Amino acid sequence: MPQTFQHSVIAEFRANGGRVGGPFEGSDLLLLTTTGARSGKQHTTPLGYVRDGPRLLVVASNLGSPLHPDWYRNLLAHPTVRVELGDEEFESLAVPAEGARRDELFARVLAEAPGYAEYQHATDRVLPVVVLELPDPDATAPPVASLADKLVEVHTWLRGQLRHVHEETEAHFAARAAHPGTGEPPAPGLGLQIRQRCLAFCQALEFHHTAEDGHMFPTMEGHHPHVADVFDRLREEHRSIGAVQSALAALLADVAIAEPDRFRAELARMTQELTAHLDYEEEHILPLLAEVPWPPAAPAPTAPTAS
Repeated sequence: MPQTFQHSVIAEFRANGGRVGGPFEGSDLLLLTTTGARSGKQHTTPLGYVRDGPRLLVVASNLGSPLHPDWYRNLLAHPTVRVELGDEEFESLAVPAEGARRDELFARVLAEAPGYAEYQHATDRVLPVVVLELPDPDATAPPVASLADKLVEVHTWLRGQLRHVHEETEAHFAARAAHPGTGEPPAPGLGLQIRQRCLAFCQALEFHHTAEDGHMFPTMEGHHPHVADVFDRLREEHRSIGAVQSALAALLADVAIAEPDRFRAELARMTQELTAHLDYEEEHILPLLAEVPWPPAAPAPTAPTAS
């Protein structure tokens, strides 16, 4: 899709609550924003989708090209994506389906949009099917009114991702144990899902710690010098947790052949260290942030001066 035309589709989508005309009139269309694998810049792409229960399915067809589209390579490097669907916008974890599950979901896509079969016939590349989870309609997040609330929100997300990694890891290893032998990883084929979730978790944790070390902690130390030892401990824990993340990433290089006991031990060690770190930070930092409003108030406009 030429860039000028793509930009016009994006503008029309956003101006009309997800409705567009022209060749896409009446189509199920979403906007997917990914982070560039090399540039780190945000890129938004209009994509057709098929709804599958609580999931959206998008296909990296690239119109049958022999190469994967840029947005697909981006989400492999940065799994957390932003989805615009109608007038709704939310973050999602992008997970390519594997093996038999990919084939099952591709058949589901073809039932709704048979044109993708032509794209598959045009290339030897197996067209990836990417699963985007919809927000849980029953989840009610507590209101965020202070910086303390925002910190709890981030910590809750991190704890939740670790819990999912544990659950998916155990399901993956159980399936492997029940299906000995060589060849394709057994259903449910969670290798990529675990990789994507762990990568998203590690990137979010690194961003969170960088923001704390670079901005929040220095500002707070200026107002609360009596707890300087707390900030020193948290910074040191950031460094040690970063080392644990690196060890886990090395294991995840190929979870399909990872040694289960070693993987579990590293994951348990990281979980224990991170949980203790979050608990300590909440105990000592939250009371200092309870009166800081979130989002930050906009600076007051500067009065014009006489020339």
